[in-house]
Amino acid sequence: MFRTAIFYGGNTMKKIILTGGGTAGHVTPNLALLPTLQKEEFEIHYIGSYNGIERRLIEETGIPYDGISSGKLRRYFDLKNFSDPLRVLKGYAEALKLMKKYKPDVIFSKGGFVAVPVVMAAKHYKIPVIIHESDMTPGLANKICIPSAKKVCCNFPETLKYLPDDKAVLTGSPIRQELLCGDRLAGLQYTHLSAELPVILIIGGSLGSVTVNQAIRNILPEILNVFQVIHICGKGNLDESLIGRNGYVQYEYVDKPLRHLFAAADLVISRAGANSICEILALRKPNILIPLSASASRGDQILNANSFAKQGFSTVLEEDVLTPDTLRHAITETYKNRDTFIERMAESHLNNAVETIIGLINDCLKN
Repeated sequence: MFRTAIFYGGNTMKKIILTGGGTAGHVTPNLALLPTLQKEEFEIHYIGSYNGIERRLIEETGIPYDGISSGKLRRYFDLKNFSDPLRVLKGYAEALKLMKKYKPDVIFSKGGFVAVPVVMAAKHYKIPVIIHESDMTPGLANKICIPSAKKVCCNFPETLKYLPDDKAVLTGSPIRQELLCGDRLAGLQYTHLSAELPVILIIGGSLGSVTVNQAIRNILPEILNVFQVIHICGKGNLDESLIGRNGYVQYEYVDKPLRHLFAAADLVISRAGANSICEILALRKPNILIPLSASASRGDQILNANSFAKQGFSTVLEEDVLTPDTLRHAITETYKNRDTFIERMAESHLNNAVETIIGLINDCLKN
């Protein structure tokens, strides 16, 4: 391990490299850690892919960003299986140079395939690594990285059985603090909605969901008599025929005002990506989860959603039973029982992930 302490007026400057990318879900937990890391005077660097979504999200924060080559490792046959390992090897060589350049004390990895060469390079230099696994079962990238990690954080109690006993820590997912500071009135003003009717917020993930979008639009004539709808539908998914519809607003993507939209919402309908549902839990919003089907994924969203349902946090409506009738029924029943859902979420102990993870990071510096 590098001896990396730099002294400023008697204080030790701690160094950390964050990594993770490929989707927003591999980046937002890292963003949630930034304010506390900065408050504790860490020197922070980020390693991601050359052109992934993580580059834009991190550079917007002003954190120094280095891109490396990355390739996807697949369980199935694809012609790219011949070229992507070469990209991973190139990324590993680049990560080694960055480790030598920055001499970090600790690495925090949120996963995604760009993290693999970073974790391997950290192992080479004996730098401690903390991994965070969002989903119920570890993805392939994190499976590769777990043997090199000192600690593995996770969101779900069920995940612990898939992890080494001496490494596993149930932390929940780091939540961006600004999400917890939303203002209901600001959300209603932003959307031009009324305070007189309850609000449903629909989130289809960073890319949107055609299935969820169509399902909600099919029942608008009935539900707009009782609810108002804020619909974040994803890029390219706006329905021009519904622009100006009373009680219904749609956006391709919402960034900073999202906290106010959450505050305005009385009910949330969402996919079941781990980070999204952990944000919903932290905000204690009654919710209906429509997980991505097993045919379109490795089934992790179904497992995530079922875990939340088992804990009494959510109503789950799987895609293969999603119809106008089942969606209407789920909305009616979840809203009617909203106080029960809120009470169960308030009992959860997974609302302080940032503090727990920062504690693990600092523990690495002591050893």
